[in-house]
Amino acid sequence: MPLVASLLCLVVAISDGDTLTARCGAPGAYQQVKVRIAAIDAPESRQAFGQKSRQHLAQLCFRQRATLQPVDEDSYGRMVAQVRCGGTDVATAQVRAGMAWVYTPYASGYPHLAPLQRSAQAQHAGLWSQKRPLAPWDYRHRHRH
Repeated sequence: MPLVASLLCLVVAISDGDTLTARCGAPGAYQQVKVRIAAIDAPESRQAFGQKSRQHLAQLCFRQRATLQPVDEDSYGRMVAQVRCGGTDVATAQVRAGMAWVYTPYASGYPHLAPLQRSAQAQHAGLWSQKRPLAPWDYRHRHRH
């Protein structure tokens, strides 16, 4: 896979706990990019902790400079990227706080995330404070129209 240079961007919107919109490029030649954070899956907005997860990501990134390292494109045409806001790895921060699941099918390159998730579970942090947290992929499956 060819290495794409990191993009320096400004985060202009937060959709949910794992998706944001960033403005990248030179002034006057901005490109607005919708970015899905690699290796994590956050609760959907209508799910328990959906809004808290979004707010947590907003605290980390909204109106912050972000470094995007593109890794893929998803089925919706969004860039999938490793994202750092103000020096913080966003996937790590979301998982550590119990605001997102490690998305195992795409997390093989991120072995540090699983122990953070186990730690968040053990501490009942964030979404792990629920008796039976429902994974977002199961939630989406149940709520397809």
